[in-house]
Amino acid sequence: MSGKKYKNRNRNINTRSGLSALVRRPAFQLAVVAFVAFIVYLIAMAGGGTKTAGLTAEVNADAAYQMVQDGAFMLDVREQVEWDEYHAPMATLIPLGELQARLSELPKDQEILVVCRSGNRSQEGRDILLAAGYNATSMSGGMKDWYAKGYPIEGTPPQ
Repeated sequence: MSGKKYKNRNRNINTRSGLSALVRRPAFQLAVVAFVAFIVYLIAMAGGGTKTAGLTAEVNADAAYQMVQDGAFMLDVREQVEWDEYHAPMATLIPLGELQARLSELPKDQEILVVCRSGNRSQEGRDILLAAGYNATSMSGGMKDWYAKGYPIEGTPPQ
């Protein structure tokens, strides 16, 4: 009789039910690991999504000016006619439509600040550069904000 009681006790220990049994299943453990990895990925994208290779994805005119003062390469992706009106004296012009074909003209070992008139094309230019392996950021507000802040320009912006 005592042997029978012992067997029943063992059976109860080995056939767990509920949460304990679920946690011991490899498929559940793998799902938990995948879920945690996904959460870590989302956190990294949310916190790091604004950064690219150590640079902020987009900076305002004040931060852009400081970047240029610290040695960043300033790339203007506007069209020639816009450049002729006014531009930052330290900038280099490569229109956005020509950027992909002229990547070899840009420094790989230097931060690149991409600017345009209002900030839209510079984001696209930045993304082209990032995809090509460059260290790039764009300036929000564009040359309009640059001028409004009183930073150096050559030419006269339209009023």
